Amino acid sequence: MTFENHTPRPFTRSTEDRKLAGVCGGIAEYSNLDANLVRILAVIATVCTGGTAALVYLAAWMLMPLG
Repeated sequence: MTFENHTPRPFTRSTEDRKLAGVCGGIAEYSNLDANLVRILAVIATVCTGGTAALVYLAAWMLMPLG
């Protein structure tokens, strides 16, 4: 059994694909998804959770470094 030495990818905000803060763009880059899909899911999550997802977005904006 062989193990390759993979360095972990950084979890950062996007500098290229950003509308507001780059959080959704960074999540999309990290998970290899379309950024618009992540944005739509974020809006749906905000509506379904009564705004809790918006607080998580703000926390991610403050905690995620700009990549």
